[in-house]
Amino acid sequence: MRRWRSRIAVVCVLAGLVASCTPGPSPRPEIVVNDAPAPSRGPDEQATEVPPLEEMPQDTEWRPCPIEIQTMLDEQPPPEWLGIECQRLNSVLDSPYAPGRGVARVQLLRAGHGAVPIAVVNDIGGLPGTVYAARLAATLPQEFFDTFSLIGMDRRGTGGSAAANCLPQEVRDALLDTDPAGLPIDTWLDSAQTAGQQCSIQLEEQLPALDTWRTAADLDNLRTALGQTRLNGIGHGEGSRVLSVFADRWPDQVGRMVLDGLPDPTQDAAIAQEGVAKGAEAAFDAFAEDCVSRGCELGEDPKQTLLELLGEVRANPLVGVHGEITAGTVLHAVRIGLADRRGWPALATALADAGNGDPTGVAAILEPVRYGSPVRVPTMDGTLVTTCNDTKTRLSPERIEQLGTDWSERFPLFGPLSAQRLAQCGPWTVPNQPLPTPTANGAPPIVVLGTAADAVTPHEGAERAAQQLDSGVFLSWQGSGHGALGFSPCATDAAVGFLTEATVPRDGTVCPP
Repeated sequence: MRRWRSRIAVVCVLAGLVASCTPGPSPRPEIVVNDAPAPSRGPDEQATEVPPLEEMPQDTEWRPCPIEIQTMLDEQPPPEWLGIECQRLNSVLDSPYAPGRGVARVQLLRAGHGAVPIAVVNDIGGLPGTVYAARLAATLPQEFFDTFSLIGMDRRGTGGSAAANCLPQEVRDALLDTDPAGLPIDTWLDSAQTAGQQCSIQLEEQLPALDTWRTAADLDNLRTALGQTRLNGIGHGEGSRVLSVFADRWPDQVGRMVLDGLPDPTQDAAIAQEGVAKGAEAAFDAFAEDCVSRGCELGEDPKQTLLELLGEVRANPLVGVHGEITAGTVLHAVRIGLADRRGWPALATALADAGNGDPTGVAAILEPVRYGSPVRVPTMDGTLVTTCNDTKTRLSPERIEQLGTDWSERFPLFGPLSAQRLAQCGPWTVPNQPLPTPTANGAPPIVVLGTAADAVTPHEGAERAAQQLDSGVFLSWQGSGHGALGFSPCATDAAVGFLTEATVPRDGTVCPP
């Protein structure tokens, strides 16, 4: 039991000319109004102090970024005041075939010139951590970088850190294009078996070393390279899990950490994927509401429009530049598109165009996953390898079909996609280093942000993960998309206040939509 947690939250409602209110007991969490962060706990409520900040040694060397990173940055150029530099870190591969040996080359990017470093880790299948750090930096106040630098890290197996590129193109196509609504379990398992065999051949001893446990060790090497006693960090989505595992392994080396969308800590993949399906349905509902409010191309009922589109492409798949656009293609594109709230207008346009026979926009959403680009390999490979290395659950075809049938009724759009994910790791070897359920006993306060309608790391899972952390502090944004930083002024202000002023938000704080 975390003794320093406040068990009573106070809700202060201002109405009319009321100038003050009287606090009283309430089971409801504190509500933040007008995007103001909640007050921090008092000293008597905290068992652990927030660590002081440390500066990097002045002799730390950084250099211009490689063309691959610069090309991706040019797609959304960072502000001119934000300095961008890069570096490489040598870490230990630590494959089970050669424990403690081998070299893992990890790509880093520094955004800003502040003397205090904050490590940034992103989702496996999202932007490389380097590019994500630069994009995140552009959303933060310029004065933040008088003190801090964001150190984005491409986690092993992604981006510039020896990105995995091991799946045959036909396997990627099968996993994306097969209509999940039919629950073709055998097709999924066949594709997964081929994927495992080919990745084992292509990656050899690197294959089992691409996991969260060893990526957490890369963060500890980064901490040492930056000359830090404790590591400050920001995690986004699944990248937050890496930081939570780091905190669990080295709690006395934790600095100030903000975990934006921490995944469900459960070891049961079925429970976790059910939460993902539920979160994706909620995210689509939020997307539809936003779409209608903007008068978008999908009409007054975007969900019905999507269902009609799925029916049409099931009967007659569309023909794109690289092949057919099926119901599976559309559903995967929608799920990916829901994660980026800024891209919702483009997602609506892509779906409307597909309804009119033009699948270009839908195909473009999947381009980084399926084909990559001249400067980036497809993200599906590293995502699949790391996910299966992190997951110890292996379910029978009968159990997957049973869950898929249940989820199809409860989550008609995204339930079958979650069932497909359960099948993807079925033929893979169970990892030799299963992930722990992080508790980070003895660590200082760790701020966890959850988003009410998150299609990737659902709100309920993030809240459970925060509760598992001995010093977790949970802040809920009642918005939608994937992650609150840079979208919710309230959550962003709370995170910045914690990082800069050591102001700990009140546990259970709720930020408005």
